[in-house]
Amino acid sequence: MAEVIDGKLIAEDVVGKVKLATAELVSETGVVPGLAVVIVGEDPASQVYVASKGRKAEDCGFHSVQHTLDAATSEDELVALVESLNADPAIHGILVQLPLPKHVDAARIIQTISPDKDVDGFHFINVGKLGTGEVETAFVPCTPAGAMIMIERVHGRDLSGLNAVVVGRSNIVGKPMANLLLAANATVTIAHSRTKDLPALGRTADILVAAVGRPQMVKGDWVKPGATVIDVGINRIPAPEKGEGKTRLVGDVDYVEAAKVAGAITPVPGGVGPMTIAMLMANTLKSAYRAAGRVAPRF
Repeated sequence: MAEVIDGKLIAEDVVGKVKLATAELVSETGVVPGLAVVIVGEDPASQVYVASKGRKAEDCGFHSVQHTLDAATSEDELVALVESLNADPAIHGILVQLPLPKHVDAARIIQTISPDKDVDGFHFINVGKLGTGEVETAFVPCTPAGAMIMIERVHGRDLSGLNAVVVGRSNIVGKPMANLLLAANATVTIAHSRTKDLPALGRTADILVAAVGRPQMVKGDWVKPGATVIDVGINRIPAPEKGEGKTRLVGDVDYVEAAKVAGAITPVPGGVGPMTIAMLMANTLKSAYRAAGRVAPRF
């Protein structure tokens, strides 16, 4: 059976480092890392995410601010709020929770966030930095950044000579994941729903990253023996064995099958998920260090 890559454990390690580095920054410079989270409307899943981000920020010793806006808030009002946060020296990270209401252009809002406070890593300047290999100065989207740390725990920072296949080409996970793997010297292939013979391509991967949003799509026979499998998917499927109308969380990988073949694998839940919030804290800390004129720690 494969080694299980424990995302909760690694996330705790990252958050522990964030806490230490925060205390050091505060004691030496007086700068307290500040994270502002903006939520528009009453989406229940977003409410849960935002609450957990706020709690984690406070746990790290951050100055944590939440702006909860009515679903009818206009695009211009939201832009004005983001611009006020850009100008606030006590705020180092700005996160606007997606999805936004349909009448708001999410792309405009994201591009309004200062690239220096864009801890989600979605601004075109940060996307461009990552795409050109400027990983050290870019803010990297939190989910692929977390997945990359998990890969490094297995293979180290230099992936020279390893083949990586990323299944999924989203701007949030697939593309930045491929760029991170390239920056670490892996040989990278991006695959997607229109790729010819995906199972055969999967079997060429020393590192297989699944980020397609299809429950248990990646089967055991897609996995090269001994490969590292990173499952980014979070999907709810019916679980009649738990009772009528019940569901359970699964990834994009058929875990039971793949774990028999892989060398290392992330579970769902408890894999990449906990790393996402940990990396949001790490990105906010980096922003505060840069604002204080200090070299940000690596994770």
